[in-house]
Amino acid sequence: MTKKYFLPLNLITVLALLLSGCANEEKGLESALASITAEDLSKDVEILASDDFEGRAPASRGEEKTVNFLKEEFQKIGLQPGNSQSYFQEVPMVVITADPNTELEIKSKEESTKFSYGNEFVATTLRVVGKILLDASEMVFVGYGVVAPEYNWNDYEGLDVRGKTVVILINDPGYAKEDQAFFKGREMTYYGRWTYKFEEAARQGAEGAFIIHETEPAAYPWGVVKNGWTGPQFNLVSEDKNMSRCAVEGWLHVDAAQKLFKSAGLDYEKLKGAAEKRGFKPVFLGLRASLTLNNIIAEVKSRSVIAILPGTKRADEYVIYMAHWDHFGLDPKLEGDQIYNGALDNATGTAALIELAEAFKRLKSPPRRSIIFLSVTGEEQGLIGAEYYAKNPIYSVAKTVAVINMDALNIYGKMKDITVIGYGNSELDDYFEAAAKEQGRVVRPDPNPERGSFFRSDHFPFARQGIPTVYPSGGIDHIEHGEKWTKAKRDKYIAENYHKPSDEYDPSWDLSGAVEDLQMIFKIGYRLSRESSFPNWREGSEYKAKRDADMKGATK
Repeated sequence: MTKKYFLPLNLITVLALLLSGCANEEKGLESALASITAEDLSKDVEILASDDFEGRAPASRGEEKTVNFLKEEFQKIGLQPGNSQSYFQEVPMVVITADPNTELEIKSKEESTKFSYGNEFVATTLRVVGKILLDASEMVFVGYGVVAPEYNWNDYEGLDVRGKTVVILINDPGYAKEDQAFFKGREMTYYGRWTYKFEEAARQGAEGAFIIHETEPAAYPWGVVKNGWTGPQFNLVSEDKNMSRCAVEGWLHVDAAQKLFKSAGLDYEKLKGAAEKRGFKPVFLGLRASLTLNNIIAEVKSRSVIAILPGTKRADEYVIYMAHWDHFGLDPKLEGDQIYNGALDNATGTAALIELAEAFKRLKSPPRRSIIFLSVTGEEQGLIGAEYYAKNPIYSVAKTVAVINMDALNIYGKMKDITVIGYGNSELDDYFEAAAKEQGRVVRPDPNPERGSFFRSDHFPFARQGIPTVYPSGGIDHIEHGEKWTKAKRDKYIAENYHKPSDEYDPSWDLSGAVEDLQMIFKIGYRLSRESSFPNWREGSEYKAKRDADMKGATK
């Protein structure tokens, strides 16, 4: 005889409710994912990149339109203000505009050579002063300008550069070698980033610093430098009015650098080769640099936009989605098109924030952790908005679970892979691998690590504060055309459209791949929002010690 077992009625009711809850939750997740569409994404990109928004420069009419558009969209979706009662975080900036009618004069014992502003060199100052004078400053070639004890490397060893002008190579010593044990081989370290080089020159006491631009190791053409370093320069202001920085920070076109070295009786290529080897000694060029910068100074305020979807059980823990809203605005000096519309960079990422916010609101039950949607200002001017938030956080750094940054989405269609900038640095890799597997895709690291992309977007200031960050950047293995085709498309964009007025919305873009990427990014944030654990940096990461200290302090 078969025995029959009966569950108590109250247990049956509980199980039925649980099953019903799971079913509703699954339906909510499907609805959320389905709400991310190419049509909605393109609509917002077209608005943000329109001429009406005037290129979205900080502290401009374009900013007013942009930040108010984002505020209204977040309000319509039903998000709450992310900064107490405000949707904005005010970011104080100084704008320094140097008179372009200036020349760099280099004197040797025999001759004087003048270099033209814009075509041969660009220069600015972070010091908040009306006039900067570089007066017959002695010039020294310091190789890569790197001080890296962990690599037993010091380009400034035994050198006093106070009052002098240093000339520096772009990228880091590992770039020219294939040896992964030498620095990180072709992968750029922070020592290769131009921001580091100017910071180190200032720490060493240099009066002036010029980086030699070469397109391949810089990863962008001279036009990007020229456009970004001429006209108004936006910066944060330190307590000392940035007087601890070099008086002059600038770039030399490689042709100008070769002319400069020739006037010193030196071979640029030979010296560059010598600088790649351990034990390189700085070279006094026997040249003196003179330059006058007459500056117009204005203090302005810009705004980052921040909204929150409060969590339930762990509302004091935060997952941040981020994208920068700004671009370069208007340049009335240009002939023809004068608007830097910034469609791909970064109207796409900004529109993605709206799509993700709508998706999270579609869920049947709110996330357990709070979700922050942060659109920062001043990325194009040097990660200013992200830097300001990272140093003036609205939400606890120790309680911030992760930051997912979106900068220039995939406009070329569906990919077999997804690129994760910074792959290998943190446990967030595991989340991407799991989410990619669900889509039948694979995760790959940056295919061009020599470009230093990890240091070039807004997640980086958060990483320096110890918060695990990740920057998904589309894929490169197109489902129909393969890798070579995609790389060619990307290279064409960098050469012809990156940081130029031609970066405009194109209705022929194939955003189906961007939709897949955003659905993946949504699921990663959704998973993070439902957990109690905190992902960390992997062993060997330079950001792990800060995270460990913060987490230890948070548990006391």
